[in-house]
Amino acid sequence: MIRSRISFGSMTSSGKGKALTYMHNRQKASKGIISDREIRFKCFSTNTILDVLRARPGWQEVQGDGEWDFFWCDREWLHTNYDTMFLHEHQKILHFRNHYELTRKNLMVKNLKRLRKQVERDQGKTEANMFDFYPSTYELPSEYHIFVEEFKRSPGMIWIMKPAAKSQGRGIFLFRKLKEITDWRKGEYQPLCDPNIAKDLPETYVVQRYIDNPYLIGGRKFDIRIYVLVVSYNPLKVWLYRGGFARFSNTRFSLDSIEDTYIHLTNVAVQKTSPDYDPEKGCKWSAQQLRKYLVGKHGLQIVKQLAAAIDNIIIKSLQSVQKIIINDKHCFEMYGYDILLDEQLKPWLIEINASPSLTASGKEDYELKFGLLNDVLNVLDLEN
Repeated sequence: MIRSRISFGSMTSSGKGKALTYMHNRQKASKGIISDREIRFKCFSTNTILDVLRARPGWQEVQGDGEWDFFWCDREWLHTNYDTMFLHEHQKILHFRNHYELTRKNLMVKNLKRLRKQVERDQGKTEANMFDFYPSTYELPSEYHIFVEEFKRSPGMIWIMKPAAKSQGRGIFLFRKLKEITDWRKGEYQPLCDPNIAKDLPETYVVQRYIDNPYLIGGRKFDIRIYVLVVSYNPLKVWLYRGGFARFSNTRFSLDSIEDTYIHLTNVAVQKTSPDYDPEKGCKWSAQQLRKYLVGKHGLQIVKQLAAAIDNIIIKSLQSVQKIIINDKHCFEMYGYDILLDEQLKPWLIEINASPSLTASGKEDYELKFGLLNDVLNVLDLEN
């Protein structure tokens, strides 16, 4: 059992039986030398991470098929090449081979449910109740009939439909009536662009109970983005970045219009398309701003309890895949956790992203992500 404390605001490290520790803009001399040469890097992205790598003392960018020591690759490249490549002792690469066990919405819930059953069997219901941090979730089409039974037991409840493997709010909608998802029963799916899944299979969706009583600030819904770095699953070694942020909707919350994505989705990719979106003002608060607000409103002790509950979510979710992730000392993962608070300040795990956006939406966002990525490199410590 990992025990730890999380606060809103540096990066933390953890091994089994140890507390998560924090990291925040740790400055140190970077010689950038492996043995007697510079560190060579490749980078798939052209956003903040490329700036960080190019600014790293002693790091040298390589192009094409040149030899590298560090590769910030995309998931598709890893899926295509991982099984056929040989990695040298010193090489580091983004993503574990089967990272999707935690970052595909359906697999995340499947693994959490499995661990919860195991904990209940081994330790009892009290411990199993520590997993009560994700909404009732079903996979479609495979669990459609089970979902229908639950739907009929809860008349009037709002549900949210999400593609299992898409991000940035694409394909998400809310519904109250079964007839609104009849296309799924008919098999009218869009094909899933995933090389690991047969092309003739329908796209997988998850349907979840919608959290219809979110905690509001200024009448607006928000969620919290938390960055988590995993450098090993065996043993489990985890770092938490304190400098996350809250993403707000651009429109005041209401259940009168469940089809309005500007009300119900907090993704920046969605909100920035709103007609009255102000790019200068944006829709974000820093984790520090959020913490100050919550402490002022509810007191320090309540915020500490909230932090401990978020801590529990991160630990339990990682433990749920600890035995099935293909652990490789060359691999690391930087997850983006999305946490929603309800009006009782109970945190809910919404999803976990394998490739959280590193494109900055403004100066403060750029500084946050630059510091985050610089700290990731400090932890990985290729400079030794």
